[in-house]
Amino acid sequence: MASGPATRSVEELRTALNSCYSAVEGLCAGLDEAQWAVQSLCPEWTVRGVVDHLTSVEAVLAGWVPEDAAAVPPFERAGEFLARTAGLHGAQYLDEVRAVFASRRRDLDALSQADVERPSFTPVGPGTYGRFLAIRVFDFWVHERDITTPLGLSTDDTGLAAEIALAEVEGSLSYIVGKKVGLPDGKSIVFHLDGPIAADYAVAVDGRAKRVERLNNPDVEVNTDSTTFIQLACGRINPQGPIDARAITWTGDAELGERAARNLRYTM
Repeated sequence: MASGPATRSVEELRTALNSCYSAVEGLCAGLDEAQWAVQSLCPEWTVRGVVDHLTSVEAVLAGWVPEDAAAVPPFERAGEFLARTAGLHGAQYLDEVRAVFASRRRDLDALSQADVERPSFTPVGPGTYGRFLAIRVFDFWVHERDITTPLGLSTDDTGLAAEIALAEVEGSLSYIVGKKVGLPDGKSIVFHLDGPIAADYAVAVDGRAKRVERLNNPDVEVNTDSTTFIQLACGRINPQGPIDARAITWTGDAELGERAARNLRYTM
């Protein structure tokens, strides 16, 4: 899956990551002591753990641009950030988070299109530096909702960062349908996303699952919203909740529709 979506422009990546940093900074500034300790949607992390993860990875990337696809980022910096901030809370901790993001904003300002097209290590295999940065956007967008969902806080689920996050799932849709849903040979499915980002994705199985431009008579059609779709694909929420709430529904082959709704998870 390393090829993934096409590399975004440096302007798009800069805009999306800046919005991600601002969203996390704003979120952190409004949390009280009890909220920091709440269990996130990630089983092993509290809210604080999620912010630690996001910020420590950005500390790793601060000042780093890949020389080639074999060059690995200095991951030891993650531990250094965590050690430095372990005893900090409230405003002192937030100052450290903001300092890391400020450093990354300077990095982004200095990037050229040639930089984002460089061959690079990525978490899903060799790719480009732009692909790596797009995955960072995806990570931020999903992790922000790992915090806000259990806290009952609202988020803006539109915009460029949301589009990049959705594109990461879209790029794996043939794999999801073929391997996770297990749609039988000769069958087809359409996913209708009715917002906040509207989209239609069609997949047909002819020997293997493949994306197609359109399907006139799919065997099953699944309807949901883009946020639920991403959270299900990332294994963040139990499918039973949105099924019961009718946040995900299906028409056509009922067995295949329910199988799709319950088996979108391909990552965590």
